[in-house]
Amino acid sequence: MEFLKQAGMALLGGWIIGIAFAGIKLPAPVPPLLGLIGAAGVLFGGYCYEFIVRLLFRQ
Repeated sequence: MEFLKQAGMALLGGWIIGIAFAGIKLPAPVPPLLGLIGAAGVLFGGYCYEFIVRLLFRQ
């Protein structure tokens, strides 16, 4: 549940920044969509690695 709270706060913060940047007519400070998809892949890969290591070496 803590993750959902943090993800919601991150989304809300990004939304507020997006409105502020649009209001002062600046481009959004984010990479293109493919860059975001690539970053999500890197993050997902890191989570998968941790999960696999925990499965193989149950500590």
